[in-house]
Amino acid sequence: MQDLKNWKPCPPPQGVTLKGRFVTVEGYDRDRHLKALWDAFGGLEVNRLMQYFTQPDFAGIEDFDDWLTACQTKGGWVAEVFRDNATGNVVGMANYMRADPANGVVEVGGVCHGPAMARTPLATEAHYLMARHVFEDLGYRRYEWKCNNDNKPSHASARRYGFTFEGVFRQHMLSKGGNRDTAWYAIIDKDWPVIGKAFAAWLSPENFNADGSQKKTLEAVRAEIQEKAGA
Repeated sequence: MQDLKNWKPCPPPQGVTLKGRFVTVEGYDRDRHLKALWDAFGGLEVNRLMQYFTQPDFAGIEDFDDWLTACQTKGGWVAEVFRDNATGNVVGMANYMRADPANGVVEVGGVCHGPAMARTPLATEAHYLMARHVFEDLGYRRYEWKCNNDNKPSHASARRYGFTFEGVFRQHMLSKGGNRDTAWYAIIDKDWPVIGKAFAAWLSPENFNADGSQKKTLEAVRAEIQEKAGA
């Protein structure tokens, strides 16, 4: 059994700026980011992007503002905004959620990628930066990803980023007037060295062709590193 008698609680996550090659992660500031996020999500198109979120559909930016504010002030979320380094535009967001510093557990959730970052290196790097901050800067033991079990793209993203599937909580909550079964994924601290190295290697300039396409998938890079680590 792992000896944790000298374990000390982690610092709670706070809004932080993390700069990468493709994207910068910034702590949410309403005055700077609210309208930029709304525009990045295409205004009311956000309801399609957030179809698997639990809150009712938004009627306008005021509803979006109220929801995001309540998530932070009442729900304890720490919103992080993603900015494209090439254009300077806000392109998406995610949140540190349900932090349990005493046990070293925190979740990434409320993830929404606008069209300008979806399925691009920006998305991969944003989640690498957020995970690296949790494990390497704050010292957490467990980083969770949860999603509506019907949300196939979220399942695919979690697996691609290296999260391990841990099961489904049936009838976990109500969502938009219906039932939500919630799938649980996690990365733990002993997983991170391989996962972190794979993120860094995949994001390196050497892994991209002149047209910006990848040479190796993230999964392939991680498998190679895992194989070498086990040798």
